[in-house]
Amino acid sequence: MSLTMPSGPLSGSPVGKLNVQLEADGPILYLQPLEYRLRAIFERELVVDTLRPFLLHQSGKLPVYYVARADVRVELLEPGRRDEDEIGTREWFALRVGERVAPNAAWSYIATPDDAAFVRDLVALKWNAVDEWFCEDEQLFGHPRDPFHRMDIYRTTRHVRVSLDGVVLADTRQALVLHETGLPPRYYIPPEDVSTDLLEPSSLRTRCAYKGSASYWSARVGDRLVDDVVWSYPEPQHDAERVRDLLCFFNERVDLDVEGERLERPQTQWSRKN
Repeated sequence: MSLTMPSGPLSGSPVGKLNVQLEADGPILYLQPLEYRLRAIFERELVVDTLRPFLLHQSGKLPVYYVARADVRVELLEPGRRDEDEIGTREWFALRVGERVAPNAAWSYIATPDDAAFVRDLVALKWNAVDEWFCEDEQLFGHPRDPFHRMDIYRTTRHVRVSLDGVVLADTRQALVLHETGLPPRYYIPPEDVSTDLLEPSSLRTRCAYKGSASYWSARVGDRLVDDVVWSYPEPQHDAERVRDLLCFFNERVDLDVEGERLERPQTQWSRKN
């Protein structure tokens, strides 16, 4: 996420400065060898089992696992269509175990420009095409974890105020600021400093590869309901433990004032027109 997603050094539009000009006719690619056991399971069958996985970083996209054909149960793959994308010509495969079939579950590049030849004949699986992914003996969720991804959490006593259409949704001097690679800073606020009477539970649940499963709330502002504008991690994982049960608002959809200064709403995949 840090190398290739928006603002990363290999994204094509880095937020920082480089002393070299990165130019390519197509996407910028970086194939990273990894040193752990990776497994993918479908219908209780091992589809991938490797000690030599690769992670392909591609400008503007999340990283994707690739593995050598020798580490794939190729007898479970059924050849399908071919198409072209920005990297080259790829062949798609259905994944079949017994009567269960996942169409277009895997792909492999059979032709690429010479500067992308390192991905030829490797195999990639759609993340959600299989039932489970494991790194060593720990299950993975959401998408591959990026070794260049980082998350830092800092306590702040700065005055943080969240509002929408002039209605104050939160007001605090005890927020935790979560800085995560490639994302805007997120202000996690204790529930006692949030106008929880204006929040209504949502059915939405999401899973972050780094922080865990998130629960959501919508905000009732006047006569309208702003959907899924607040989230919390009731059972966080890894480095997100400090934000357990705190509430966070999408900077993209609310007005956020820090020390009296209105912050510009960032433009991300979570931006919406209110």
